[in-house]
Amino acid sequence: MTDPSETRSGEEPLFQLSPPERRHQEAILLEEARHRVERCLRCPLGKTRNKPVFGEGNLWGKLLFVGEGPGADEDEQGMPFVGRAGQLLTQILQAAGIRREDVYITNVVKCRPPGNRVPTFEEMMACDEYLQTQIALGRPSLLVLLGNTPTKWILKTTEGISKLRGRWFSWKGMSVLPMFHPSYLLRYPSSTEGSPKHLTWLDIQEVKRKWDEVRGTDLCSEGEGQSS
Repeated sequence: MTDPSETRSGEEPLFQLSPPERRHQEAILLEEARHRVERCLRCPLGKTRNKPVFGEGNLWGKLLFVGEGPGADEDEQGMPFVGRAGQLLTQILQAAGIRREDVYITNVVKCRPPGNRVPTFEEMMACDEYLQTQIALGRPSLLVLLGNTPTKWILKTTEGISKLRGRWFSWKGMSVLPMFHPSYLLRYPSSTEGSPKHLTWLDIQEVKRKWDEVRGTDLCSEGEGQSS
């Protein structure tokens, strides 16, 4: 059977989804991935979790935050970043003029590691399909990696977050910025110049600047398309 989306040289596709149709299909695929996570037992974390934590927010907002894994509050509520670290993340976003509901927030692993330990390589491998699905469906322009675990997992590096934070990297066509995890900031409350909180404030301002730039470019492209 001929694929209706196939084209001959120099011809328009015989079948092409409109942007609303494509978004609808992506939303369906996202929910299917969410349901797979709810039933997932690929690694031992599936047997010890209370609730899986898939992700939350606007997946198509061009900005995606990736943390390490759910903590106790997240495991209880089934939502990412709702404990003390999550509340601090919300405050950081608000201070920079970023509404939490306008971006997407998820983790490398979707189930809580016992005792909030760092996920194992096997656990991250088991969950990677879900994270890659979220990224592929959302096609974010900017990816913010919160802490050592997502930074090392995505960028495949052995360097620590202290050396990498605040620097933009390119990964699969996206701009990637590592930042300190909010839980790290809770352990170092000082906001003096050069402190983790001060550096995070500089980083989130850079994220906001880049995000505004990306969204402005998209709006210009849409306007050009409408006027042609």
